[in-house]
Amino acid sequence: MKNSITILSILLLFGVDKASAQFAHFTNHGVIEFEKSVNMFAVLKPKEGDDNVFQKAYYEKYRSSQPQFTKFRSKLLFDQNKSYFLPNQEDNDKFKGGFWGSGGNPTQINEVFTNLTQGVFTTKKAVFEDNFIVKDSVRKIDWKITSEVREIAGYNCRRANALIMDSIYVVAFYTDEIPVSGGPESFTGLPGMILGVALPYEHVTWFATKVTDMPVPDKDFVIPTKGKPATLKSLKEIILQADDYFKDSLKAFML
Repeated sequence: MKNSITILSILLLFGVDKASAQFAHFTNHGVIEFEKSVNMFAVLKPKEGDDNVFQKAYYEKYRSSQPQFTKFRSKLLFDQNKSYFLPNQEDNDKFKGGFWGSGGNPTQINEVFTNLTQGVFTTKKAVFEDNFIVKDSVRKIDWKITSEVREIAGYNCRRANALIMDSIYVVAFYTDEIPVSGGPESFTGLPGMILGVALPYEHVTWFATKVTDMPVPDKDFVIPTKGKPATLKSLKEIILQADDYFKDSLKAFML
């Protein structure tokens, strides 16, 4: 009798788990709202050994009058085949105190259309006074998935780590509840949507604040067209041929 009860309990539990899996909801299209956060105190801090008096004075003035973290909003439109990352231009316009040594990190310089099926992207990239239209293959990222989990915007997410551009350490959190291999900016390549990205040594993060499950009309996915044509390789060469002002910002411009 006892054995029969045990077997029945197992079967009932299996049935519940199977039913839960059968009716689990997955988000296949929609709009994700992101917030980019930049630790300006860390970005603007003079490097050790730097004796630039103006830079030190600016840094101290900034610390005494401005918040430590600067925030920027953006949206990611997506379906199973494509995504479109669009920064909130008003936030960029409000940030008028852009410091010459802060590069592209304190603002959002990229408008990104990604064809997830073909593995290619088109980015409108603002590099100081110029706009470039960068068309290239999606960056291949060698992600290492970990056991760490956290909740972001109501979704269960798992952590993954990677190194990009040889020296930029990336921490990402993705959810398989959105079975689309996309993410903010140019971050892709995980088995689910990336809802959080942190670049600890670059002092910047992107985290989703809201996910709206809704169909997105094709007309809302915009492929950027206005700018000087480039690839990632040719853009890097352009920046490296420029003065040190540009070179110091290479990492930010190439993200």
